[in-house]
Amino acid sequence: MSLATRALRHRFLSALEGIGDGRLTVTTPEGTRHHFGHQGTEADLHIRDWRLLPRLALRGDVGLGEGWIAGDWHSDRLEGVLTVALRNLGSLGGWGSPGRLQAWRMRMVDRLVRINSRRGSLRNIRAHYDVGNEFYQLWLDPGMTYSSALFAPGDDLEGAQARKNARILSRLSPGESLLEIGCGWGGFAEAAAERGHRVTGITLSPSQKGYADARLDGRAEVRLQDYRDVTGRFDNIVSIEMIEAVGERYWPAYFAALKARLAPGGRAVLQAITVPDAEFSVYRRRSDFIRQHVFPGGMLPCDAAIAHEAEKAGLRVRGNLAFGQDYARTCRIWSERMQAERPRITRLGYGETFLRGWQYYLDGCAAAFGTGRCDVVQVELAHADERG
Repeated sequence: MSLATRALRHRFLSALEGIGDGRLTVTTPEGTRHHFGHQGTEADLHIRDWRLLPRLALRGDVGLGEGWIAGDWHSDRLEGVLTVALRNLGSLGGWGSPGRLQAWRMRMVDRLVRINSRRGSLRNIRAHYDVGNEFYQLWLDPGMTYSSALFAPGDDLEGAQARKNARILSRLSPGESLLEIGCGWGGFAEAAAERGHRVTGITLSPSQKGYADARLDGRAEVRLQDYRDVTGRFDNIVSIEMIEAVGERYWPAYFAALKARLAPGGRAVLQAITVPDAEFSVYRRRSDFIRQHVFPGGMLPCDAAIAHEAEKAGLRVRGNLAFGQDYARTCRIWSERMQAERPRITRLGYGETFLRGWQYYLDGCAAAFGTGRCDVVQVELAHADERG
C-alpha cells in the first residue's frame, strides 16, 4: 500500500468516527472490521479495493456511486449505507463533497454540455427513457408508472399508483380537454381517458410514444413533441415528475407554457420531486450522482422556487400535498423487483455495470426520501387573477 493510500485510509477511518446517527461496520480489503456509531440505522460497507478512497477524495458522493458501480465496495444493505451517509454528512470531514476542480467540471457538464435546449432535451430524455421498454416492464407496476405512488393501508404498488392518479384527477376542473406534459408510457392518460377526459399527451421518447399509442389504441392522442411547441388551450394540464428534467434555466419557459396553454378557469397539477427550501441554494450550485449518471440535465426545484416561477408566469399555487415517505416506499419496491428480475434483465443483454448503476440510483433515492433530503409534492396551480 502506498503512502498516499495509507494517508487517505487514516483520514477516511478517522472521519467515520464522527458518525452519530446510525451504526456502520466497515470491512477493509485486508479483512479488518471497524465499527462506527452506536444507535440508529445499521449498515455494513465492504471495501473491496482501496481505489475507492481517491474516488471519494476527488468526486465526493459522485465518486461513492462510481465506486459502487465499479465494484470497489459492496453492501447487502445499500440503502442503509446511504442513509447513514446522508444523516451524517456534516460530520464526515468533507468526504461527501468533491474537490473544487472536480465540482467545477461537473457543474460545467451540467450547465453547458447537458443544457435542455430543444435538441439537448431530446438527447437527455432519450438517454434515460429509451434504454428499452422491456427493462422497465420487469420492475414497474403493470401500469408502467414511473413516478411516486400514493399509499393507503393495504395498498400494493399497483393500487397505490391508481390512488395517485385518482387524487390528481380529483383536483382538476370540470373541463374535458387535458394536456399531459411528459406522458411516459401512458398510465395516467389511460386513467384520465377512462374518466371521460379528452387527453393529449406529449413525450420526447420514441419508445414511450410507441408503447403509449399501443395501450391507448386511439383513446388519447400521444405526440412526440416538446412542451414549448404545444399550441392551443386546455381545460386542465397535468405534469407528473417532468419538471425535474426541465433544468433551472428553462423553468420560466416551462411555467410560461403552463400559463399560455391553460384555459380560463382551468387547473394545472404538477407532481414534482423537491429539495427543502433551506438547502436549495447549496443544491443548485453543485452536481450529484443522479445528474451526472442518471438524469443528464436534471434539476430539482424547491417549493419556494415552484411558487416563485408560477407567480412570475401569472399563476398561483392553490394547493400542495407532500408525501415523500411514499416515494421512499415506491423506490424500495422498485429496487426489490429489479433485483428479483436480475436473471431476466441479464438475458435481455444488460450487464452487471448497468444493473449496479440502477441499484445505486434506486436505493439512493429511497435513502434520500426516507431521510427527508428530498420530498415529492402534488402542486395545484390556477391563473393568478382567478379567485375561488
